[in-house]
Amino acid sequence: MSAPAAGVALVTGASRGIGRAVCLRLARDGYEIIAVARDAAELDALCVEIGSAGGRCRAIPLDLTDAGRIGAAFTGLHVDVLVNNAGIGVIKPLVDLTPGEWQRMIGLNVNALFHVTRAVLPGMMARGTGHVCTIGSISARSAFVGGSCYAGTKAFVTAWAESLMLEVRDRRVKVSVVCPGGVATGFGGKAPTEADSWKLKAEDVADAVAYVVGTPPGVLVHRVEVRTLSSPPAKIA
Repeated sequence: MSAPAAGVALVTGASRGIGRAVCLRLARDGYEIIAVARDAAELDALCVEIGSAGGRCRAIPLDLTDAGRIGAAFTGLHVDVLVNNAGIGVIKPLVDLTPGEWQRMIGLNVNALFHVTRAVLPGMMARGTGHVCTIGSISARSAFVGGSCYAGTKAFVTAWAESLMLEVRDRRVKVSVVCPGGVATGFGGKAPTEADSWKLKAEDVADAVAYVVGTPPGVLVHRVEVRTLSSPPAKIA
């Protein structure tokens, strides 16, 4: 089956938050969506919503910390745009982080980038076209208390994406990183509250992704930082 006019976009962490918003936005732009996350029911609901709006979406329920399953699920897929969005953040001082929490963040925020991208990149390189867009964070260069692991993984994303860009741009494959500031989602297991109203919406980040992947063939926007115009509310001592 040939790819649709806009192409095929594979989005990880697709069931909630930024990933879900990216799927909905790129589907409106004409992409066929391959939605990847652990929760099959949430993925099915996303596919129904996209289908009801006239788009196309297929779900791949998958734990991205399982490297063996990534290869089996993705190798050989036709993917025009890969959005590496899946991530986890456990915000604690270093001495309070458990080894398991540390390993989960490294496994999803760092190792999964290698396994997912390595599975779909050869096809892009062979076709001489494609785009790898990864969701980073301004925390990559803005340290904060409790972010020793999370911010470290996002600093990795920045260096990883730039190195990869230099490796594959002569093969006509684009590599970008979109770095949002605070976003009002359920990230970190905390539902948004009124106190988060100053933050970006997931749709704001999705719009930035759509802009980056929608540039003309000869144009690469490698790094975008997206912030809210509002300042965070002052903390009361």
